[in-house]
Amino acid sequence: MSRIGKLPIAIPNGVTVTVAPENLVTVKGPKGQLVKALRKEMNIEVEDNHVVVKRHDDEKQTRALHGLTRALINNMVLGVTEGYSKTLDLIGVGYRAQLKGKKLVMNLGYSHPVEVEAIEGISFETPTANQVVIKGIDKELVGDVAADIRNWRKPEPYKGKGIKYQDEHIRRKEGKTGKK
Repeated sequence: MSRIGKLPIAIPNGVTVTVAPENLVTVKGPKGQLVKALRKEMNIEVEDNHVVVKRHDDEKQTRALHGLTRALINNMVLGVTEGYSKTLDLIGVGYRAQLKGKKLVMNLGYSHPVEVEAIEGISFETPTANQVVIKGIDKELVGDVAADIRNWRKPEPYKGKGIKYQDEHIRRKEGKTGKK
C-alpha cells in the first residue's frame, strides 16, 4: 500500500472540496478556487472533513497514481489556504527587475529589457532590485512561471551570473588558470 496515498487529507475550516463524476476535483478556499481533472483509476471520497484516495486494483500504473493523486489534492488544499511562492535572485552587474503595473521588466544584459506579463493567478513582487517573488495558489503554475523566467539567463558556473532560485546552490568551476 502506498504510504503517501493512504494518508487522509484534512480539510481546514473555510475550505470546501467537491468531487464531481469523472474525478473532477474542485477546491474552494479563502484565496480562490482550483479545479483539476484527475485520473479515473482512483476513487476520491470526501468523508467527515477528510479527503480519502483509494485505488481499484494493484496494477503497477494504479499504484504509481495513488500517491500522486493524493499529493495533487493536498497541494490544491494548501494552495487555496496558504498559497505558494518562489523567489528568484538576479546575480550580475546591471541585472535588475522592476514592476510596471502587472508586468515584470528585467534588465539582463541584453540590448533590450525583458518583459514578462503576469498571467491569471500569478502575481509578481520585487522586494529589492535583484529579487523577484512569484506568488499564486497553483503550485504547478508558480513553478512553470519561475522556470520560464529563469530560462532567460540560467546561472553559469564560472562567475555565477544569471537568474537562480533563492535556495539553489550553483556549483562553481575554477576556470583556465586553476589548472597548473
